[in-house]
Amino acid sequence: MDPERNLKLTIAYEGTDFEGWQYQPQKRTVQGVIQAAIREITKQGHTIVGAGRTDAGVHAIGQVANFKTTFHIALENLKRALNSLLPKDVYVRDIVEVPLEFHARYSAKAKVYEYRILQRKEPDVFMRRYVWHVFHNLRPEFLRRCLECLIGEHDFSSFSASGSSVKTFVRKMYDASLAVNGDMFVLRFKANGFLRHMVRNIVGTIIQLDVKGKDVDELVKIMEKKDRKAAGITAPPQGLYLVEVIY
Repeated sequence: MDPERNLKLTIAYEGTDFEGWQYQPQKRTVQGVIQAAIREITKQGHTIVGAGRTDAGVHAIGQVANFKTTFHIALENLKRALNSLLPKDVYVRDIVEVPLEFHARYSAKAKVYEYRILQRKEPDVFMRRYVWHVFHNLRPEFLRRCLECLIGEHDFSSFSASGSSVKTFVRKMYDASLAVNGDMFVLRFKANGFLRHMVRNIVGTIIQLDVKGKDVDELVKIMEKKDRKAAGITAPPQGLYLVEVIY
């Protein structure tokens, strides 16, 4: 039997027409379509492991997954074969062989997400799948000061999805910043881990605070309460992108 090897995939996908990353029977998921393509090529029942479970409508530029296999094929040929079978809204950017102990989720040291907001009076029908359209005139400096409050190690309970069963809500935020290019606002987050809906809840909360004309102190109070009910709305999924997983 050929020796087992561990393959790491870097994947991009447009999440609009997927029910998220995680495999679900009878539903179209990113993990599901990639696994089906791998099985078609290898004729083996492989299950791929993703670095994170993005929700329905969320996009990825640099999702990472891995699977172990005894099937041997040149990696460039495997990449070409996979992409020929995959639908047009998902693309395997890269495949490399990694040590057997590598795990896409547990080996990750940090992740980077971006949230994109289009701030203008009129909607853009061509961007509706890829941004959150906000009509209100946003205050860049207010948003930057809010984001600065998130940097460091904090309990992010107020921004976790209700009913989460994680062992701890403490995460270390390495960077939280804002870039503005005309009417496009890009909020960037880098942390050692993210709770479910964490980025979308943070973005929804600070945009809501901005619309209401609140001060940064309000965000600090929300964080101190460690209660999801104290925070604001959940920003819609289409503005969120998993940009990079760092190992």
